[in-house]
Amino acid sequence: MLSTESTEVIRATLPAVGGAIGDITPLFYQKLFAAHPELERDLFNRGNQSQGEQQKALAGSIAAFATLQLEPDQAKVDTILSRIAHKHASLGVEPDAYWIVHKYLFEAIVEILGEAVTPEVASAWDEVYWLMANTLIGMEAGLYESAGVKPGDVWRTVEVRDRIYQSADSVSFVLTSVDGQALPQFSPGQYISVGVTLPDGARQIRQYSLSSAPSHGDWRVTVKRILAKTEQDGTTSPAGEVSNHLYNNVFEGDQLTVSLPFGDLVVVDDGSPVLLASAGIGCTPMIGILDHLAETSDDRKVSVVHADRSAADHAHRLELTQLVGRLPSAEVHQWYEDLGARDHLGAVREGHADLSDLALDPDTRAYLCGPLPFMLSLKQALIARNVPEENIHYEVFGPDTWAGATS
Repeated sequence: MLSTESTEVIRATLPAVGGAIGDITPLFYQKLFAAHPELERDLFNRGNQSQGEQQKALAGSIAAFATLQLEPDQAKVDTILSRIAHKHASLGVEPDAYWIVHKYLFEAIVEILGEAVTPEVASAWDEVYWLMANTLIGMEAGLYESAGVKPGDVWRTVEVRDRIYQSADSVSFVLTSVDGQALPQFSPGQYISVGVTLPDGARQIRQYSLSSAPSHGDWRVTVKRILAKTEQDGTTSPAGEVSNHLYNNVFEGDQLTVSLPFGDLVVVDDGSPVLLASAGIGCTPMIGILDHLAETSDDRKVSVVHADRSAADHAHRLELTQLVGRLPSAEVHQWYEDLGARDHLGAVREGHADLSDLALDPDTRAYLCGPLPFMLSLKQALIARNVPEENIHYEVFGPDTWAGATS
């Protein structure tokens, strides 16, 4: 916990720092990459940097953490830091990185806020930073220890055994070890990082959910290629560097560099009813969880909700139906924005996901994955249906802006 003195300083200065954090974080990254260009080339997601998403994520996490120190809520703090720690571990982040971040972050704070950063203010925000950093360092040390590796030693070489199309824009890679040894175990819902060297020599890393049950031995990830897209307002979203590289260039017999499995979207094995809700390629951790439930003949109540653009876009469409069919107490609810030339697709409804007619028990544990607006909407709907907030878990593909983290 923060000291009493620092708490009062943070309370007084949080509006000013929070208001300027959108200027502080871009300057921080500018300073960091000027001094350490290898970090932008080989560690950070260049796409998120160019679109400003990583800056928003850093700003959101710092602001949320600082806010939660004023009215302590350990459960929310743990949620924020657990997700960051798992992501850091999947990248092989080591403790020394926090000293590098501290140097350039505080240089940016001083440059943006100027004389407002008195020694007292600097000391209080320094305390916030190291409270957050040291907690993360401890969490990450625990993750490395549980994985049986030294801090940062998470990378392994695997071979692509199978390549399977799941839709026109998504493909699964079944990964196996190169030495005949069993791959490390994982918990259903977790992910691995995949590192690739792009044509310009940059090493870029992305996370992909494991989309099969641990009992199969091999790992399977499903990659959706992200194509360049022009929005209605004229802005253009760039194509995904890594997703297109994997989709276009990786085939059976090729080798990939991947991390050990991490991630905290893990089903609690307490017999509670489960809701698995996804949109688009957010189906991948849900498919892995469903595969596990089917492989273990789980008899708890399982409700599956999925929304997609169309049947053609829906990755793992047939597999979803088959897995639900193997579970005695499971039901599936699907929505497509476009049913195509057909006026119906079985039980699939047209439009967007809607939980209003689902029967939900109060002790339901909900697991969400998809675009952030989709998850926030479902979270609000679940809370309105009296599902406790602590029972709602989610996975974000990309930087988490921490929207609503302190509400």
